[in-house]
Amino acid sequence: MKIQPLAHEHLEAVVQLHLDAFPSFFLSFLGPRFLREFYNSFLYDPQGIAYVACDEQGRILGAVVGSLDPHGYFKRLLKRRWWAFALASLRCVSRRPSDAPRLFRAIFYRGESPPGPVRALLSSIAILPAARGRGVGRALVLCWVEEAKRRGAPGCYLTTDAVENHTVNAFYKALNWKLEHTYTTREGRRMNRCTLDW
Repeated sequence: MKIQPLAHEHLEAVVQLHLDAFPSFFLSFLGPRFLREFYNSFLYDPQGIAYVACDEQGRILGAVVGSLDPHGYFKRLLKRRWWAFALASLRCVSRRPSDAPRLFRAIFYRGESPPGPVRALLSSIAILPAARGRGVGRALVLCWVEEAKRRGAPGCYLTTDAVENHTVNAFYKALNWKLEHTYTTREGRRMNRCTLDW
C-alpha cells in the first residue's frame, strides 16, 4: 500500500469510492458531479490536505481530505466556486426543493469547531469496503495528521455519528483522538466531536 497526495487523476476513482463507502449518506445522494467538486476543492486550495491510499496496481483503496483552517477554507470556497457547486447540485434541488437549506449546510459544514485555537478539520475519510480491516484508514489518518502538524496546526478535529457508529468511534479512540463534545444537528443527528492536540 502506498499513501500519496490526492491528484486530479484520482478524482473519478475517489468519487466512486465515496459512493461505495457511503451509499445512504446525503453527500452521496447529491451525486457524482457534486462529489467531484467537493474532492476537487481540496486540490486547488493551499489550506487543503488530501491523500489517497493505493495498492500495487494503483487501485484507490481509500481517501482522506480536510483543511488546515476550516473557516478560511470554506469562506474562500464559497467566493471562488459557488457556481460550480450550484450547477452540481441543480438536479438534486430541482427534484426536492425542500433539501436546499440542508444542501447549503452540507457544502459548508465545518462540524461546529471546538473552542480554543483554530484546529485543522479532517472533513472526510472513505475506505473501499473490500479493503476495510487492512490498516488503510489508520495509515491515511496518521499521514493526514502528520501533514497538519508539519504545516503548523496546533491540533485537529473531526465529527462523526454518535449513534450506531461504535466501530468508527473506537477507531479514532485507538488513534488517541479524544471525545470533546456531543451535539445534535438541525436534522436531529447526534454527532461526536473528537480532537487530537499535540
